[in-house]
Amino acid sequence: MKSLFTRPLALLACLLALLTAGCETDTTPKNSAVAQPGALRGSSDNLRVGDKLTITLTDIPNGPIQSEHIIPDDGEITVHLDLKAKAAGKTKRQLQDDIRKLYVPLYYLRMTVNVKTEDRFVFASGEVKLPNRYIYSGELSVLKVIATAGGFTDFANKRKVELARVNGTIERIDCEKALADSSLDLPVYPGEKIFVPRRF
Repeated sequence: MKSLFTRPLALLACLLALLTAGCETDTTPKNSAVAQPGALRGSSDNLRVGDKLTITLTDIPNGPIQSEHIIPDDGEITVHLDLKAKAAGKTKRQLQDDIRKLYVPLYYLRMTVNVKTEDRFVFASGEVKLPNRYIYSGELSVLKVIATAGGFTDFANKRKVELARVNGTIERIDCEKALADSSLDLPVYPGEKIFVPRRF
């Protein structure tokens, strides 16, 4: 008699286990964010360490007041009345607004701030046809700079091109592969230097 009840109960337990497994909640994130390699670099319009600025304050008593600055490693500049403003990572318009807020209305009723940057350059040397410095025009890459420099010479080692970053690191790029696959090309930022070595 006992076996008559044991078998149905075992079958019922298996059925419940299958139903429970099918109802488990999937806790895996559906859209987990993945950081992209270039995401931390910021826009090409942003001010960077080493940029030279001319700041002019107008529409104030005893103005205009003009000062020149080179953005230091900590990214902060010291302006009129020894006030500090974060410059690195900001656009010129953002920096103008931030500087104005330092003075108005605490020190002045009104003020116009103008931030001007010097031309920024990238450099190409070695086995390119026109080695020189070139004005940074935004959204540049290694291949674009080399094309601006007239392209490779006949003696260029395209597989071992060096890109010297402003932070002192050296990155190497195989330009032959990058020509076939643009995703392998590297972005270039102001002050950075490209060197194309000789094949032999």
